[in-house]
Amino acid sequence: MGQLGVPELLIIAVVLIMLFGAKKLPEMARGVGRSLRIFKSETAKLRDDDEDGQTTVQAQAQTQPQAQPVTPQQIPAAPPVAAPALSAEEQARQLEEQAARLRASAAAGKADKQV
Repeated sequence: MGQLGVPELLIIAVVLIMLFGAKKLPEMARGVGRSLRIFKSETAKLRDDDEDGQTTVQAQAQTQPQAQPVTPQQIPAAPPVAAPALSAEEQARQLEEQAARLRASAAAGKADKQV
């Protein structure tokens, strides 16, 4: 029961085609692929930022071995700002536009390097 065989996969494929139609499946797969690619690049950036932050903190700790005590100050709490709620379609559209801009800038960078 843990593994799917060929007959089960064929049945699943037929059901998906019947539910969504043959025309919609490639579009959905492209959308999922774009989303995963964007997610992967963003998580990689976060990891790089974390690593850079850790090395910076370690370097600061080595250069300043004696830290002066700081008295905590009360900061008045700001009222939470409600961000406008975007629908999933609007978020997907914005992410696709951002990805297109990034691709265009990357292509321009490659063209500059080749010239």
